[in-house]
Amino acid sequence: MYTIKTIEWKNDKVILLDQRLLPQEEAYITCDDYLSVAKAIEHMAVRGAPAIGVAAAMGVALGALGISAKTFGDFYKKLEAVCERLAKTRPTAVNLFWALERMKRVTLENKSLELLKLQERLKEEAIRIFHEDIEINRMIGKHGSALLKDGMRVLTHCNAGALATAGFGTALGVIYAAQEEGKRIHVYADETRPWLQGARLTTWELQKHGVETTLICDNMAASLMAKKEIDCVIVGADRIAANGDVVNKIGTYSVAVLAKHHNIPFYVAAPTSTMDPNIKTGADIPIEERDAREVTHIRDQQIAPTHIHVINPAFDCTPHELITAIITEKGLSK
Repeated sequence: MYTIKTIEWKNDKVILLDQRLLPQEEAYITCDDYLSVAKAIEHMAVRGAPAIGVAAAMGVALGALGISAKTFGDFYKKLEAVCERLAKTRPTAVNLFWALERMKRVTLENKSLELLKLQERLKEEAIRIFHEDIEINRMIGKHGSALLKDGMRVLTHCNAGALATAGFGTALGVIYAAQEEGKRIHVYADETRPWLQGARLTTWELQKHGVETTLICDNMAASLMAKKEIDCVIVGADRIAANGDVVNKIGTYSVAVLAKHHNIPFYVAAPTSTMDPNIKTGADIPIEERDAREVTHIRDQQIAPTHIHVINPAFDCTPHELITAIITEKGLSK
């Protein structure tokens, strides 16, 4: 199977595939400090909840390597500043905050180590989070592939594949696992306005993996469902509330409503780190509002009148009652 290197730790630097340039160009960014990692997350060079979590953990490790301190207290104070900067990059995906808290916890658990050994321990933890994410995604794929039969037609929204994770993917990982089992799956990929993750990223990634794929505009899903050309929907998630509400890329809610109306199973594939037990319902999850230019322009091409008012929420909330099942590394849950 084709391997996509979304993120990599190499020679004490973080190497990121610049997803802003896909599909026309495959180029990589080298981050040698935590500030460059933070900017890469903010500017969506790296995106997708699990990938953001891995990048944040590696950002903390880079930040730790750059800290000079005579006492643990001084070191931890400086590390907290690193974490605070990374925490400000994107507010919705809980994996970011999960990774930062894990790195801080490991720091406190190893406070007795001398500075160089503590820095090395944090680097090891970030790399461990990277490898764990890939293994978790493969487990999600294994559980989810049991839901797919040979010849099924699957609709997905946004990108929840290897590009959104350390590797393999969540929603697309289910497709890849089914493919590895010899099942023929046809994927319909929503373009996913305004940032076009489906058109630019999902189709690129599926082609790399040899999956039969059809790109559709976001407003075509209903007609395909009515014609019985969609057998199920599989999407990822950026945060899941305690009651099962799912916040994912804007437009996911619309797809879920359509699937419910047409009696089509709607599945969410995500690691348990995306679940936030401290948030009761989806209404309590902060929704990131992004730059209006993402709507008024496609890259440098303006497509809307100058000074037009724009709203650009990056995510929406799908109520739990519209979700058939959530696929995690632990199995299926409702």
